[in-house]
Amino acid sequence: MSRDREGRKLSRSSSHRISLLRNQATSLFKYERIKTTLAKAKELRKFAENLITIAKRGDLSARREVARHIKDKGVLKKLFGEIAPRYKDRNGGYTRIIRIGYRTGDGALISLIELV
Repeated sequence: MSRDREGRKLSRSSSHRISLLRNQATSLFKYERIKTTLAKAKELRKFAENLITIAKRGDLSARREVARHIKDKGVLKKLFGEIAPRYKDRNGGYTRIIRIGYRTGDGALISLIELV
């Protein structure tokens, strides 16, 4: 019973999960690469690539739509000024996930997600 619209719950409530994705997307756009678990990276990829696609439009409506999720004004400026124009000729595939090993505490698979 799998649907296309369903994603991973990540053992969080919906509000906590959305907050997590917003914060991770902000960090990804700020530092252009972050370390996280593989499951979170796969969910973040969908969320962040959608924001980049919207930002590529570059109009006021797109800026307001992305600003609903990215609260840091400096990161928002970087997304529209540097990151989105970089991918203007690219149709998706803005991120790369690299598996880098296992976490010592619980053995979770850690990966690096970065902008291509």
